[in-house]
Amino acid sequence: MKHSLKFSLSVAASMLAMGAAAEIPGDPERGQQVYKKCSSCHMVGPEARNRVGPPLNNILSARAGAVADFRYSKALKAAADDGLHWTAETLDTFLEAPKAVIPKTKMSFRGLKSKEDRIDLIAYLATFSGGSMAAQVDEGFSVPSEILALEGDLEYGEYLASECKTCHQSDGDNDGIPGIVGWETGDFVTAMHAYKEKHRENPVMQMVTGRLADDEIAALAAYFKSLGN
Repeated sequence: MKHSLKFSLSVAASMLAMGAAAEIPGDPERGQQVYKKCSSCHMVGPEARNRVGPPLNNILSARAGAVADFRYSKALKAAADDGLHWTAETLDTFLEAPKAVIPKTKMSFRGLKSKEDRIDLIAYLATFSGGSMAAQVDEGFSVPSEILALEGDLEYGEYLASECKTCHQSDGDNDGIPGIVGWETGDFVTAMHAYKEKHRENPVMQMVTGRLADDEIAALAAYFKSLGN
């Protein structure tokens, strides 16, 4: 069983790496310059807070309207209720002409007509889409307390994680794919189960987590948490 699981993780990790490269091929350094057009309304980084618009940390794969203390327009809330998530593709479409995608959005930005500008901007925003997985999980999703209480086996977690680390870096750096070192185990477990139960939309991660038992997710959570100590 262990060898079968490692093979599944290896295939999925490779697909995830290729998917990330395909979705976000832009230049984040150039995207930082493009972001200046957004910075009067939106913040990113550790000190990010609400301005005219919400902060954009962890936006990649997040459900639209997910910043709990920001007052979104009714139009954006309706789009979120209809299932809108901010992937590279949906962000690209929205950034080209926001009011064409959500006609009654209160966002006044006219959009970025240049495809290169949009792709580079998304690549830049992706560098802030790491950190706590819990911030990216759909609102209202929860994991039973008995699952959260499982104590993960560090050695087993290290064994399982060898394939994860073909994409996710052991030093915690985020290079397009979120860094997962040092996360709180509850955050990690919650997010993995959100993928497993298809509350989060990433077919590769849904495939990986669909093959993981509860104790295996707990083991991975314990191992990656330990790397941040």
